[in-house]
Amino acid sequence: MLKYLAHTRLRLIWTFAGLAETWRKEQSFRYWAMVNAVSILAALALPIGAPMRALILALGLLILAAELMNTGIERAVDYISTDNHPLAKAAKDAGCAAVAVTAFSGGVAWVVALVALAL
Repeated sequence: MLKYLAHTRLRLIWTFAGLAETWRKEQSFRYWAMVNAVSILAALALPIGAPMRALILALGLLILAAELMNTGIERAVDYISTDNHPLAKAAKDAGCAAVAVTAFSGGVAWVVALVALAL
């Protein structure tokens, strides 16, 4: 049990280190965090139902998770080589597309919520 708790403590340390490093060095992550802050405030202020509010909040967190994974892909590719290579470009573009698709899903949730409010 103590070994499990010690490993859990390390996981928390690594998690916060990754978040802090990404916050410091990735403008895209800070951008999405600010968009999320606005989205959270709007979701809490508007009279939308709890399920829709939960969906909007969860999708916002998924955007941040996708950006963290994209950052990991970019850094791993750059660590291996800074040379231009079609596979490196494809990996980075796929990571970027993952963020875009996730953000699009959050936008769809907001459109559905706003349309439901208007009806």
